[in-house]
Amino acid sequence: MLSHLPFSTVRDLFRYAVSRFNQAKLVYGQGSMSAYDEAAYLILHTLHLPHDTLKPFFDAQLLNHEIDEVIRVIEQRIKERLPASYITNEAWLHGYRFYVDKNVIIPRSFIGELIQQHFAPWVQDPDTVSSILDLCTGSGCLAILAADIFKNAHIDAVEISSRALAIAQHNADMHACEKRISFYEGDLYNPLPVQQYDIIMANPPYVNTASLRALPPEFQHEPRLALAGGDDGMNIIRPIIAGAKEKLKPNGILVIEIGHERMHLEAALGHLNYTWLTTSGGQDKVCLLEYRDLPA
Repeated sequence: MLSHLPFSTVRDLFRYAVSRFNQAKLVYGQGSMSAYDEAAYLILHTLHLPHDTLKPFFDAQLLNHEIDEVIRVIEQRIKERLPASYITNEAWLHGYRFYVDKNVIIPRSFIGELIQQHFAPWVQDPDTVSSILDLCTGSGCLAILAADIFKNAHIDAVEISSRALAIAQHNADMHACEKRISFYEGDLYNPLPVQQYDIIMANPPYVNTASLRALPPEFQHEPRLALAGGDDGMNIIRPIIAGAKEKLKPNGILVIEIGHERMHLEAALGHLNYTWLTTSGGQDKVCLLEYRDLPA
């Protein structure tokens, strides 16, 4: 029992959590971007309250067992440096909720923003998009967003990890779009049927070896398979680009998220005519290649 501590309200616990998180110098970026947001999310989730409504509950009096449970979660976040999403088994991306555990990377792709914008202006009429390929689907988050936004499209989603693929299928069931998405286990294009796509999108492993070693403890909890891109971060991106033209329709596009690896991409494959897309992360995190610009 921890409820002997001088806490009685949500406000008390919120102040305590923010102070403890700051003191522990936790690292964010896997859903929440600050100690304030992280504390609010974990407290509201633990108390089974709406995740985006904190202030109306600030002065609510809590039961002893509720206080104990919130403090337990706060201490778990600090002592294990475990990302909040792995504590709660959920992650939110653009208003969509997904189940996650340590078998999948926590959803945070900038490609989600581009899906919501229908990949404009490269896609002029979203209703004509009939086929989309999502490589390295992980939790299935981008495939599910695409199924919801592109109403006439069928999505093929590929994942090399069987455990991650099971989670992606669970998330598709949860969002009632399982009939719109076909899941394939395997390495990139290898498990796919003969098919050409209007859009290929990928948020692949792209962290270079040196950066991978330097990742904060929170990010080390994520599956290495979903992060590691080799010495220059391009081990998965090279074959994605090399095989894309065969899988795209002549007016199709390839969209790849590369994080902080633009320098390595241009060193390895700088001869290609990339278009760098503007997202909330800046103008160098996601690139686009049109069919005509891809290597044969």
